Amino acid sequence: MNFSLKTYLNSYSETATLAFFRLAFGFMMFFSLIRFASYNWIAEFYIKPKFHFTYYGFGWVKPMGNYIYLLFIISGIAALCVAIGYKYRLAIITFFLSFTYIELIDKTTYLNHYYFVSIISFVLIFLPANASYSIDAFRNSKLSFQKIPKWTIDILKLLLGIVYFYAGLAKLNSDWLFSAMPLKIWLPNNSNIPIIGSLLNENWVHYAFSWTGMIYDLSIVFLLLYKRTRIFAFVMVVIFHVLTRILFPIGVFPYIMIISTLIFFDANFHKKCLNYFSKLFSINANLFENGKVKIQQYTISNKLKLNFISLFIAFQLLFPFRYFLYKDELFWTEEGFRFSWRVMIMEKAGYTQFIVKDEISKKEIRINNSHFLTTFQEKQMSFQPDFILEYAHYLCDYYKKQGIQNPEVYVESYVALNGRLSQKYIDQKINLANEYESFQPKTWILPFNDEIIGF
Repeated sequence: MNFSLKTYLNSYSETATLAFFRLAFGFMMFFSLIRFASYNWIAEFYIKPKFHFTYYGFGWVKPMGNYIYLLFIISGIAALCVAIGYKYRLAIITFFLSFTYIELIDKTTYLNHYYFVSIISFVLIFLPANASYSIDAFRNSKLSFQKIPKWTIDILKLLLGIVYFYAGLAKLNSDWLFSAMPLKIWLPNNSNIPIIGSLLNENWVHYAFSWTGMIYDLSIVFLLLYKRTRIFAFVMVVIFHVLTRILFPIGVFPYIMIISTLIFFDANFHKKCLNYFSKLFSINANLFENGKVKIQQYTISNKLKLNFISLFIAFQLLFPFRYFLYKDELFWTEEGFRFSWRVMIMEKAGYTQFIVKDEISKKEIRINNSHFLTTFQEKQMSFQPDFILEYAHYLCDYYKKQGIQNPEVYVESYVALNGRLSQKYIDQKINLANEYESFQPKTWILPFNDEIIGF
């Protein structure tokens, strides 16, 4: 059967699926922000630190002091408006900008699911997610549709597929498959869990978890796409993510993935769910039923939107493979590691001692990192080279203000990767004050004394 792009772009799906996803996504984000605030993490991560580690190219994103609370409130209100479909376009743009700004303040808090939320919220800006079961559609019949272009739903399935499949590809490495690392380190820490706890010390369990996790990530999307295996696949999704939530402190990510994978079910399922919630809140679901079909016209604006989204998807498909541009071991240098869906596949620990030297007097100052960094920041900095470099420049600027002319910054650094003995990480003869962040390889990282084969 020949595939026709024009035919596909003019095929349609029920709006219930996208409406259900909008509702679920908005409420998940709303409660996630409340949860974040309830743990006092706003102050811990964004107010308490004296210094924030920035993303390359985003140094202009600055902390806001106590105004960060206002940004969280704005983001939360926007998420709630997205859920109910009120002023949807403005709400999703506001949520995307506010949430992403918060995450860009300090890369110490980087998590794959935060990146996933930013991507999804960005794509939702371009989708008619308020076409049904929304306040917008109720108030304005011009926005109300029963059917929308099929690609507006499939693009979300594709983004979910990228997360899962690329996470599976990342597990195709010798440490994960043939050494069961880092699960061999992590699982015994949960040996006090009832029922399965004693098994988590067993070597065969470590390998079973490693191989099962790889197979799950590589196959789950295909099982969800196929109607006959969809129920089985979703049961596997629930078991997998509930188990990971029990074993690992990864926040709301398991719940986000469980709810998000419901998009693979057909529209009748989503319509039943929406009708159930309508009855629960005494809302007449018939108010949102409309026989119109939103036809994707080939206007200039629609062509530009489709072309832009296509480029965005191409970027998402290719960007995780940028590590091929670097010759050294990815897990060691982490050049190209972030934003590539490498979810929990390595364990690194480091010790990093900074030495600031006066270029003229040669007087040395050995830095106590706790004077400048929080405990969490220091831990993350100790084994990530871009953190080490940025902190070195911060120390250089700090001691310039203290009266030291042309301070030099050197590092004694040791890092252990996936259970290996620690080894020297940074060339301590290099003055990091003279090195700058770029996309070029970091030549001041010492070579890895082992080999990890795989993606």
